[in-house]
Amino acid sequence: MFDKANILVTGGTGSFGKRFIKTVLESFNPQRLIVFSRDELKQSEMQTEFPETKYPAMRYFIGDIRDESRMTMAMRNVDFVIHAAALKQVPAAEYNPFECVKTNIQGAENVVNAAIQCGVKKVIALSTDKAANPINLYGATKLASDKIFVAGNNLSGTNGTRFSVVRYGNVIGSRGSVIPYWQKLIAEGSTTLPITNPKMTRFWITLDQGVQFVINSIEQAVGGEIFIPKLPSAKIVDIAKALLPNCKLETIGIRPGEKLHEVMVTIDDARLTKEFEDYYIIEPAFAFWTENSYTGGKGGKPVADDFEYKSETNSQRLSPEQLQQFLVSS
Repeated sequence: MFDKANILVTGGTGSFGKRFIKTVLESFNPQRLIVFSRDELKQSEMQTEFPETKYPAMRYFIGDIRDESRMTMAMRNVDFVIHAAALKQVPAAEYNPFECVKTNIQGAENVVNAAIQCGVKKVIALSTDKAANPINLYGATKLASDKIFVAGNNLSGTNGTRFSVVRYGNVIGSRGSVIPYWQKLIAEGSTTLPITNPKMTRFWITLDQGVQFVINSIEQAVGGEIFIPKLPSAKIVDIAKALLPNCKLETIGIRPGEKLHEVMVTIDDARLTKEFEDYYIIEPAFAFWTENSYTGGKGGKPVADDFEYKSETNSQRLSPEQLQQFLVSS
């Protein structure tokens, strides 16, 4: 699908963006692969890792998704857009709400407008489990972003750009997550690891799994879906003990805006949710979507009206052995 295609990745210097670009370069033969981000240092570092002399498809475009005109310029002749740029640190969003709104909501609007104006074929926007029943500002802005991308299909018309969303849980080892912080403490000789709450659970996914799910989703997307992978859950305590089996745990309390457990499909979304072998989709409640838009011939089945996909009650749990494998593969 990506062979001879022009692909743009917003937030292309982030954890996901770098791994996605590496995967595409290894598996496909794109015509252009554009890194769009605002950090010139990270772009310079990526140019060392993926030089244009060795990877002639690579392009590096400095810009901010808050700037619609720059976004539109970057998307000229682009076929596919992977929207990974976001302000995602929950406490930072609580203390800097307007900045989070500008990037995550207004930035989403700019991506939609630029994609339609430039005739992009498909856009996949990365979301988060925190967008389901959000209690923090980050989750609320990502819920608004999801709504903007789904509604973008109304704006683009029947033969225009198709917009879809991918929602998944915590990425093991991603920049800014707790695991690299714990690993740093362990490397410094600490025998005590801080945890927020011993009951806390999360959905977990590796970076490679996330990248592959996005690639699969953009291949299958017809526009308007929210794709949700079936993921294992684990307690934060179990992750800490997998990293340092005999560690002492110091409970420091839940940070501003954090949930005790995460949800990826709410009960209110159950009536719009279809289940497939290894993922769910939440269908859009718009007239352009018909019963056969996605599920026709593909085996999707409706979930129960009281279905809820929650990390606390998820039947798929990571065993200690699986946790070790997860951490190694991350």
